[in-house]
Amino acid sequence: MKINMKELGLTSSLIEEASNYPELCVGRVISQYRDLYRVITERGDIKGEVSGKFRFEVRSPRDYPAVGDFVMVDRDNDDAGNGIIHAVLARKSVFIRRAAGTSNQEQVVASNIDIVFVCMSLNNDYNLRRLERYLSVAWDSGAIPVVVLTKADLCEDLPGRLSDLSSVVCGCDVLVSSGLTEDGLESLKGYMAPGKTVALIGSSGVGKSTLINGLAGSELLRTQGVRGDHKGRHTTTRRELVILPGGGIVIDTPGMRELGLDGLDLSRAFEDVEGLAVKCRFRDCSHNGEPGCAVRKAMDEGSLSPDRFASYMKLKREAKYEGLNSKQIEAEKNSSMYKEVGGIKNARKLAKSKNKFRG
Repeated sequence: MKINMKELGLTSSLIEEASNYPELCVGRVISQYRDLYRVITERGDIKGEVSGKFRFEVRSPRDYPAVGDFVMVDRDNDDAGNGIIHAVLARKSVFIRRAAGTSNQEQVVASNIDIVFVCMSLNNDYNLRRLERYLSVAWDSGAIPVVVLTKADLCEDLPGRLSDLSSVVCGCDVLVSSGLTEDGLESLKGYMAPGKTVALIGSSGVGKSTLINGLAGSELLRTQGVRGDHKGRHTTTRRELVILPGGGIVIDTPGMRELGLDGLDLSRAFEDVEGLAVKCRFRDCSHNGEPGCAVRKAMDEGSLSPDRFASYMKLKREAKYEGLNSKQIEAEKNSSMYKEVGGIKNARKLAKSKNKFRG
């Protein structure tokens, strides 16, 4: 049976771009394991690998194919071996994380996403500061974030949790679900439609695979129960695109221990804080005691949580240092620390002059 690629998200602009490769077939990457990919085409899914020329010309790891990408391959079946991927078509959205460790390389987690389900469980793993981080990255992807609260059956005070969220979600839709009772699945299904792609992100064990199984109506992905401390067990080990029987596409992702913060869209995730900052008397206000500081005034009056402001400043600092090596980070810290005296050199001169005066 011929597969309708438009129902898998292939748009008219991608079809036009694909016409530049008349000798190749268009497909979409549905999973990846190291250097091998599973690609779905009009005639079904095949195994694929990038061409030698592609590997030679690629500039960055983020340019390699990723789950959700539309690619151009040399065949639409694997009767004669693995298909060869020659090109990745333009991405309309992309979810990126910084590679683990000290490397500054970036990894594409998923691409061509319409909606991001930012999943957080309502048990002991509940953490507003972590949610702010995920929302910042989700907004930066170019997709629309929706907050999905999982494991509602383990929550003793749902109204209180929802009240806490009101100052964090900044207008995002908030959905509540339970994997045990399937409550909330219908509201999630409302975001699904043929050609639409939803990615699920969140910490390990929050129930992303359980949600996908519920949406699919079958056990497509392996899941595990919660541990004795109510924290979930990590199950997903690689990203995978799942085509739902009723239409729509979801992408399951492993829980990510490290999120890249380069170029975060803090203006969306912290719309309330940045909206206050523009009202400060001084354009370069540090919100640290200057007169006419609208941010400090909001905290004093109780309309802005000090914890939320501290989270905003922490993410802003992390984003500033993202991609820098240890020496560059130290230089940036010194620059900020000694900004008021004209830099670290002037600070040293002032220190020397004071020592001479004391002598």
